[in-house]
Amino acid sequence: MNPNNTLLAAALATALTANAAPVPVQVHHKTIDIQGVQVFYREAGSPDAPAVLLLHGFGASSHMFRELIPQLAAKYHVIAPDLPGFGQTSVKPGVKFNYTFDKLASVIDALTVAKGMERYAMYVFDYGAPVGWRLAVNNPHKVTALVSQNGNAYEEGLSAGWADMRRAWAEPSAANREALRRFNTADMIKWQYTEGVRDASLIAPESYQLAHAAIERIGVEAQMDLLLDYGQNIRQYAQLHDYFRRFQPPTLAIWGSKDPFFTPAGAEAFKRDNPKAEVRFLDTGHFAIETHGKEIAAAMLEFLDRSVKP
Repeated sequence: MNPNNTLLAAALATALTANAAPVPVQVHHKTIDIQGVQVFYREAGSPDAPAVLLLHGFGASSHMFRELIPQLAAKYHVIAPDLPGFGQTSVKPGVKFNYTFDKLASVIDALTVAKGMERYAMYVFDYGAPVGWRLAVNNPHKVTALVSQNGNAYEEGLSAGWADMRRAWAEPSAANREALRRFNTADMIKWQYTEGVRDASLIAPESYQLAHAAIERIGVEAQMDLLLDYGQNIRQYAQLHDYFRRFQPPTLAIWGSKDPFFTPAGAEAFKRDNPKAEVRFLDTGHFAIETHGKEIAAAMLEFLDRSVKP
């Protein structure tokens, strides 16, 4: 073959590769039977890439990661489950399920084992935080990095908005439990998405509508049980802080500063036990990913690229 033709062919191939559009990331929607629970999860990225576990919170599901997953999956193997009691996950008929954070963590831990996630980074938000904290404390050598988006780990991060819950934790009477029912209404869930947001038109209404529809389908009592059990998370904070001090996991706390439930002080507190923790604030509310998804994705990718080794 003429050497000039060979060089020309190589140059052409290089040019075509450079100008080729990136292969679109495909997100797969799957279910798996874990402890009598049909766990729904979203998965994307190569299984050979470093793993990232995304854990949503109250009033949400893995749907909140719909735009983040494709951005992460170009470099990472991403798993985003719906927690029991939320989204598309459902307890199988005839199975008795206790809606506690210990039980939620047990299910998600078993999911990571079933998916072969021997080491993984975590993004935790709201209720996803106490689930993720249990995984980290119980399996410290599995966790490569932590990203907390309004996922509380310190008591000073709890605003006055927790007054009704604190009352119920101290005295779990029928009346105090009933006072928590309002947190599960459609209006209250929408408020949690919009409070503290400068431009509420940025928030897709399906987000809070789907969350409320799941509560209606699964039953509000599961949510009432979790609200009452949340007090157990605070009792475990000392154990969590010891984990932070001993293992110093790479940590990014990226926080909606106008969150009505989890205050900026809770984000700053991460640096107390892990001085290397990075803290960033966004001018938005609780569901920061709904209004500042691009900023969160960019910060998370830059952080993971520095923190997680292939």
